[in-house]
Amino acid sequence: MEENQKQEIDMIGEVLDDDNKGIKISSDVIAIISGVAVSEVPGVYGMSGGFAGGISEVLKGKKNLARGIKVESNDVETKIDVNIIVEYGSRIPDVAFEIQNRVKKAVESMTGLKVEKVNVHVQGVNTDSLNASDEEEKNTDNSNEE
Repeated sequence: MEENQKQEIDMIGEVLDDDNKGIKISSDVIAIISGVAVSEVPGVYGMSGGFAGGISEVLKGKKNLARGIKVESNDVETKIDVNIIVEYGSRIPDVAFEIQNRVKKAVESMTGLKVEKVNVHVQGVNTDSLNASDEEEKNTDNSNEE
């Protein structure tokens, strides 16, 4: 009886050691996991997905969490490219480092895949809040003159 139990444990051990054998995880799933991780990083204003991605969001009426993320995955390694727009005043190297850490941790823990690279491409800086505060200052200055 003990031999059977020991044999089952060994078989279970073999199955657990055999990482994701026969399981194929879609690149879209990896991109969505990455997108959620990126959206939680302070200093990220948004994802840069291009013109076509923006139109599809408007037509479908839902937010695309995989927008701005490109995934290259095979059985051995996974490479992820993230295109972002940063908030004005954020320290870009810190934001990029945090994105790399969070994306790698999220993808590896949820899928079991080995993430080799997370490339962060800064496509722009959001200055809308800066422009809004400038307009408020102008409005305040004009009301003081009256």
